[in-house]
Amino acid sequence: MLKNMSTPAHIRAIAVLGLPLIGGHLAQMAIGVTDTLMLGWYAVEALAAVTLASTYFFVLFIFGSGFAWAVMPMVASFAAARDQTSIRRATRMGLWLSFGFGITALVPLMFSASILRLMGQEDTVVTLGSQYLSIAGWGIVPALFVMVLKSYLAALERTQVVLWITVLAALTNALVNYVLIFGNWGAPELGVAGAAIASLSTQIVSLVGVVLYVRRALPEHDLFRRLWAVDRDMMARVFRLGWPISITSLSEVGLFAASAVMMGWLGTIALAAHGIAIQFASITFMVHLGLANAATVRAGNAYGRWDAPHLARGARIVTMMSLGFSVLTLGFFILFPEFLISLFIREGEPARAEILSVGVGLLLMAGLFQLADGTQAIALGTLRGVQDTRLPMVFAAFSYWIVGVPSAYLLAFPLGFGGIGLWAGLAIGLGVAAILLSWRFWRTVLPGIARRQPAA
Repeated sequence: MLKNMSTPAHIRAIAVLGLPLIGGHLAQMAIGVTDTLMLGWYAVEALAAVTLASTYFFVLFIFGSGFAWAVMPMVASFAAARDQTSIRRATRMGLWLSFGFGITALVPLMFSASILRLMGQEDTVVTLGSQYLSIAGWGIVPALFVMVLKSYLAALERTQVVLWITVLAALTNALVNYVLIFGNWGAPELGVAGAAIASLSTQIVSLVGVVLYVRRALPEHDLFRRLWAVDRDMMARVFRLGWPISITSLSEVGLFAASAVMMGWLGTIALAAHGIAIQFASITFMVHLGLANAATVRAGNAYGRWDAPHLARGARIVTMMSLGFSVLTLGFFILFPEFLISLFIREGEPARAEILSVGVGLLLMAGLFQLADGTQAIALGTLRGVQDTRLPMVFAAFSYWIVGVPSAYLLAFPLGFGGIGLWAGLAIGLGVAAILLSWRFWRTVLPGIARRQPAA
């Protein structure tokens, strides 16, 4: 029985499942970090513009990723039942729904200038940001396809290949950025357009890599056979599971997108510093996200057996692992803020001192709000494992938009705390989400599973 699984055994199981996922998330994050790093060396205006543009892209991407996340528990369930046909059906309809969303999202991506201008951004940011999106925006369809196929592979516990494909993509992005942003090796100097071409190239390379692997390693699923055929019943099932995940993810990502927009109101320097600080916060969050993914799988296994003690212990341990990492990160941000921020600014940059001054304060705030962000991510991942997605969606929307965004605006502008106040508002929203989602799991969901636990 797994009920008596020891704490070290839980930690090992979480680590074996979670480390490749964490590595994959970090490799994915490296793509954005590379863009920020190289554009910071190129020009502050380019950094500010792509900070906003990439946030714009990411909001649409994460909104469409709910169908990919829905594929993961469905494929895992069908794999346990050895239902190869349903594995293929669910994954194909995940691809279908992702394609439909991606094509729709191309409209706001291709006509982003008007939308960015309505957000109150400076003319330079609008011009460069829309230039970036007019090229990089075409990558949303292959990016969503890759997400679906990665979820399919992760559900089959092929997490190592997910990691290595993402590493290949990150290396591709870094190479093309280096060549095209600065005009190295005889290439034209394209600046922001070069970064956009690099992003699009990365999405295409990732898709080719994952498709080739699936075709070669998993021929029994014949995943791409009759890919054009619509399967309405399975499409509806993927849609029903995926849309609450999409709304939940959109609510959280929208919180950070709103922060980028409000930072733009404070000026180019504030937005550039925000772009650097958010990169570090995002890097560390990838660890929490990988742990949350592992929590989803582990919770799903326990839920399938109605094993409440195992579920509770696993959830408790993964939460403590997340909190422990948050404390370590906070210490690092407190000790070395200027060094970290300076990595993203070239030595001769005229605004270097101003960006450092603003960025150091933001980085300290990032370390503090990570405590809440990690906790809410783990709670959300655990709830998804027990197939509880609709009320968490409501909790997330309330926390991020009814609490977080107004708090950020109030502290930043009427109360005059600027960027520090804005990030404090983010922390408040994330803290409320952590409290509500943890309450949902520990006080409502877990006791309900315990009451239904079969007698030994």
